[in-house]
Amino acid sequence: PPAKRGGRRREVNVREVVNGLLYVLSTGCQWRAVPKDLPAKSTLFDYFDLWNWDGTLGRLHDELYVKCREAMDREASPTACIIDSQSV
Repeated sequence: PPAKRGGRRREVNVREVVNGLLYVLSTGCQWRAVPKDLPAKSTLFDYFDLWNWDGTLGRLHDELYVKCREAMDREASPTACIIDSQSV
C-alpha cells in the first residue's frame, strides 16, 4: 500500500518487510529469531498486525497463489478436490 499522507517519510523498504513476513510465515520461527538482515522484529510485527487487520495479507497470499499456479502451467484455481473419507 502507498505511504500515508503527512508525517515522516517511510524509512523501511516495504519489499524487505514482505520478505521478512514471508520468512516468518513460511518457517514458523519466533519473532525474536528473525535474522538481522531483515527489518526489526517490532517493525515486522507492526506491519503484520496492520496488514492482517486490513486484509492485505490475505490479498497478498491469494495473488501469490495464482501466480505460482500459472508459473507451473496450471489453472489459477483448482478444478477438482479429493476428499479422504477414511474413518478414524
